[in-house]
Amino acid sequence: MDTKANSTDSRQLVLERVIDAPREKLYRCWTEPALLMQWFAPRPWTTPHAELDVRPGGSSLFVMRGPDGTEFPNRGVYLEVVENERLVFTDAYVDAWTPSEKPFMTAIVTFEDIGGGRTKYTARALHWTDEDRKTHEEMGFHEGWGQCADQLAALAKTI
Repeated sequence: MDTKANSTDSRQLVLERVIDAPREKLYRCWTEPALLMQWFAPRPWTTPHAELDVRPGGSSLFVMRGPDGTEFPNRGVYLEVVENERLVFTDAYVDAWTPSEKPFMTAIVTFEDIGGGRTKYTARALHWTDEDRKTHEEMGFHEGWGQCADQLAALAKTI
């Protein structure tokens, strides 16, 4: 990884974990709707709906539901897909190349095989502005994405 600072450093949030599961299983959990719905929201939140067209230019829709029943639909588009290695997606578009009203972030998720059936899992959120990054951090990025990573790891052991 490049250690030099760049203009996005202040606008990114990063979560890294070593997960005791092969990257192929983690990738499946990210790309198969039935699996994604089981881990994607930090409990007690749920993900009752997911549509994933996992290919560059393909759209995604997942709905997160809060404990009070309020639903939050999230639409996006995949920018890069490297099977079992990397997913890049953004909410800057809602489908195909239709711009969203308020882009918030681009996510880069990587799965690095470190041997022994283990994976270095990195989830990076790149925000459009420093304010968006701060808002995401205050929303509980590290706690929420960390809990989701734990749920992802647990699910990957069962498939």
